[in-house]
Amino acid sequence: MNTFSRRDLIKKSSVALAALYLPFQLKAFSSFLPAKPDSSTTLMIKPFSANIPQPVLDDLKLRLAQTRWPDELNGSEWNYGTDLGYMKELTKYWLHKFDWRKTENQINSYPNFIADINGHQIHFLHIRGKGKRSIPLIITHGWPGSFLEMMKIIPLLTEDPELSFDLVIPSIPGFGFSGKVHHPGCNSSFVAEIWHQLMLELGYNRYGTQGGDIGSGISSWLSLKYPANIIGLHLNYISGSYQPYLAENEKLTDEVLAFQQTGAAWSAKEGAYAYLHATKPLTAAYGLNDSPAGLCAWIIEKFKGWSDNSGYIENTFTKDELLANVTLYWVTQSIHSSMRMYNENSKKPLVFGKNDFVKVPVGFAKFPKELPTPPRSYIEKGFNIRHWTVMPAGGHFAAAEQPHLLAKDIRDFFSRLE
Repeated sequence: MNTFSRRDLIKKSSVALAALYLPFQLKAFSSFLPAKPDSSTTLMIKPFSANIPQPVLDDLKLRLAQTRWPDELNGSEWNYGTDLGYMKELTKYWLHKFDWRKTENQINSYPNFIADINGHQIHFLHIRGKGKRSIPLIITHGWPGSFLEMMKIIPLLTEDPELSFDLVIPSIPGFGFSGKVHHPGCNSSFVAEIWHQLMLELGYNRYGTQGGDIGSGISSWLSLKYPANIIGLHLNYISGSYQPYLAENEKLTDEVLAFQQTGAAWSAKEGAYAYLHATKPLTAAYGLNDSPAGLCAWIIEKFKGWSDNSGYIENTFTKDELLANVTLYWVTQSIHSSMRMYNENSKKPLVFGKNDFVKVPVGFAKFPKELPTPPRSYIEKGFNIRHWTVMPAGGHFAAAEQPHLLAKDIRDFFSRLE
């Protein structure tokens, strides 16, 4: 078997190295002792209701009606980016049929709050479970998704009469209804600290954490920083920047090398968005923040390319689901602040030092159409894997694509922890 040291791999392929740094990156549960944050932390929580002013929605429709369309090559479909024919169809629906107020009603059907944590405004849902036992669980979304991804999974995790979850579903700073952070350093590690303070303020001294995409990195940092407070970590993705600690002369197996080569190939073909986000996000934001059609195309391409849809996006998502998420980005003007997270994460990737290891129990759900994922053997070098499930269907947006599969896996994992 051919093996290579990490140093050899770096020399072998700088593209592969760049791909690694893409910031894509029950008895015991019967009672939880309340706790309060450190005295240096200031928090205030108040109810929140989604209610976008009507002039903002009217302006959106005006801009949609005045869209100036690009040309395309005949028959190019999705090969050069978001398909022009589908974009025209979706934009027409957005203009004439989509009803944002229905999305607001869905959002407001759950308890919404804004927490002021040391000056950072954090939006979150907090839904208490109905089961005899209910485990606190904070679930974090990623880009280009939002907390709306979790809507289908809420009843599946909160309504079981035996084992349920007290769900806390926040919006990452700079996403959705959460406030924007205007100083450097708002990376996944920084957000993990805010999440921990939020959970303590809600009275959860011990809690579980779950995430995909950027949410996987935030959840991993939570588990690294606060292992005494974390019951378990459940992931359906692992940060693209993840690197476990490797001794100087430790060899990379063929399995790991093959994954890194796959990641490099994927990055070369599909990773332009991530390099732009990680380097010059503001330049693209001028256009995306000004054109709803441009914003929609930027986001929808990823929902089509990263989901398990057999070639047609609406095999997995309805137009209303797609446009609810895009409209949330539009009305909150959060495209630049959300992309900026890639830049911040590139400066603090999930690279483990000699003493770094996620000691809390870890469950992993591997969906077949997910972005390139390291083999279990590589993940286990940095994470205490106790539960590993290979899913029969689903992609990057697991909670929205396969809510029943993901919910069952979360329940199976946490139910076996003691």
